[in-house]
Amino acid sequence: DPSVPPSGLSCSGCGAELHCRDGAAPGFVPAEKYRSLSEGAAGAAGLRGAVCQRCWLLAHHGRALRLRLPPEQHRLVVSAALRRPPRHGRGPLLLYVLDVMELPDPVLPQLPGLLGPDVPAAGLLVVGNKVDLLPADCPGHLGRLRQRVAAACAQAGLREAPLVDVRLVSAKTGFGLEGLVSRLQRSWRCAGDVYLLGATNSGKSTLFNTLLRSDYCKSRAPDVIDRATVSPWPGTTLNLLKFPIINPTCDRIFRRQERLKEEATKTEDQLSSEEKKYLNHLKKQGYLVGEVGRTFQRQKSGSVVDFDPDMLSYSVDEDPRHSPRKCEEREEFTYNEVKDARWCFDTPGIVKENCVLNLLTEKEVKLVLPTHAIVPRTFILKPGMVLFLAALGRVDYLQGEKPAWFSVVASNLLPVRISTLTNADDLYKKHAGQELLKVPMGGEERMKEFPPLVPQDITLKGIGTTEAVADIKLSSAGWVAVTAHEEEKLLLRAYTPKGTALVVREPPLLPYISAIRGARIAGTAAYRTKKPPSLVENLKTTGRK
Repeated sequence: DPSVPPSGLSCSGCGAELHCRDGAAPGFVPAEKYRSLSEGAAGAAGLRGAVCQRCWLLAHHGRALRLRLPPEQHRLVVSAALRRPPRHGRGPLLLYVLDVMELPDPVLPQLPGLLGPDVPAAGLLVVGNKVDLLPADCPGHLGRLRQRVAAACAQAGLREAPLVDVRLVSAKTGFGLEGLVSRLQRSWRCAGDVYLLGATNSGKSTLFNTLLRSDYCKSRAPDVIDRATVSPWPGTTLNLLKFPIINPTCDRIFRRQERLKEEATKTEDQLSSEEKKYLNHLKKQGYLVGEVGRTFQRQKSGSVVDFDPDMLSYSVDEDPRHSPRKCEEREEFTYNEVKDARWCFDTPGIVKENCVLNLLTEKEVKLVLPTHAIVPRTFILKPGMVLFLAALGRVDYLQGEKPAWFSVVASNLLPVRISTLTNADDLYKKHAGQELLKVPMGGEERMKEFPPLVPQDITLKGIGTTEAVADIKLSSAGWVAVTAHEEEKLLLRAYTPKGTALVVREPPLLPYISAIRGARIAGTAAYRTKKPPSLVENLKTTGRK
């Protein structure tokens, strides 16, 4: 209904202004629903806490509405937010969230330009997210990952920026989150507001939601602030979402440390049945798991039963009458609670250019983005053999003296197919868009609009049969780690869809990944897969496997 003016209130899931004027614009609520919420006694305030149609469909049905939102708009929202006048006499602390699987992060080099000389940042804390998805290829692999993130920051020109720390976490499983909260609380005296920055799909909104249920926010915040909408669809957050940060006084820090010490003495056997169930659920999803607790819980008053004796009396000819439920009043912060508060903001993700996800439908994105611990798949190929990662990437082994090992690190739902050079083109023409290669899906009609694969020649020299020499990163679809005999020269040709980025990552992210494999499957190029065990961070080990 274009005649109804915008509400002036934001969607609690993505931050867009709520309205019913244009169904293709961010923040749209169907007119009938909009009126039912806004025309009650509360007026427009009845929309407070509501979510737009897009967030509703994402959260409840996994459907993504395509909106008319240019990528540059995300960048403008972030840039404008960072240029706000400093509050409390201090510049903002920037919490840059990157997906460790996407290294080198495509947006990180843009960060100095996004900040500009007129943003007096108090510091930059870089958080490598989604470490739970990657298997440990050797002892100390997290230390090496942290070094890779720090190197990416230096390569992006952030040497001069006030980089205060690099942390590895999993916003989904809670690994590393308690340590991150402690690190953020130590920055209280030298920083103002906190901004979560990063590329789309880096996990900012998931981290925002986890921090909202931690010791980092005011104790009443989870009852007042709604959680951000989380989905695999790029660009879910469209505007700023925020929660107030708790002041880490000496007493609060002491009580928090006491809780952490007590929890560190527990074993898995001492957990309740519900806690064990949730822990096992997380173990299936990631290799690294951690518990995020709360020290400062708000004591809720017991619920009062509204008893009406007349409601118990009715004849056999009529149904029980239900009195209309009183509209529950939504909790709000008082002025005094937030007048001097510092806030943690979730910002829109900066859209990655040359990314294969931009070419995919919502169903295809769900298959490509890994949500569970990745099980590496290793193949031994001779010259003249070809590896397909769905229909999104291809690696040809053109020349070499000996066989080499190709380890695929990608979503477990994406198929890997092995062919020969003579049959590879026919296989792609016949099965791209079909079940054998799975993504893209939709048959010949889908492949007519999908960009063709374009090649890039790659020359590598092996460093030994136990250590990969490089990763061939097929945009955001995953990567192939190549392991070859020492001094063995390989000529490869890798393909990705036209307009997407193909990166040769040296050194590789997981150099010993080919060791995570079972026995060779007779008569094939494949090895049996092997899934390493999960590690729980905050619990005392019992010595059992």
